[in-house]
Amino acid sequence: MDLSQEHTKWNCRYHIVWAPKFRRKIIYGKYRKEIGAIIRKLCNFKDIEIVEANACIDHIHMCLRTPPKYSVAQIMGYLKGKSSLMIFEQFPNLKYKYGNRHFWCKGYYVSTVGVNEETIKKYIREQEDADKMTDNVKEPDNPF
Repeated sequence: MDLSQEHTKWNCRYHIVWAPKFRRKIIYGKYRKEIGAIIRKLCNFKDIEIVEANACIDHIHMCLRTPPKYSVAQIMGYLKGKSSLMIFEQFPNLKYKYGNRHFWCKGYYVSTVGVNEETIKKYIREQEDADKMTDNVKEPDNPF
């Protein structure tokens, strides 16, 4: 499904994986639901759609559909940074385990989720038809 604004259509989907610092097996335990709720809340603030998500024992897998105005680096900086603050606010005892408010490890994995050829062809056809409809204006032979 393509999302759109007035004259723009997009389908920016990313498969993202990231882990807590030192890959501690904390996500799957008693904090799983709360961490999931925090990430969902943050995504809603930025109109990022969670297509699929799974909190594994020591990492998180997500498939996200994002508006094109955000880069992957912006999204990950936002999700990891804000969720760290919210996690430490909700669970103050974790500050002693993780120190310096760093809950997540530095890196992440990302890959794009592509569209099939038929979707691209359909968009091109629709765009051509839309151009023809707006191109009914006859250009003057001599504009000067």
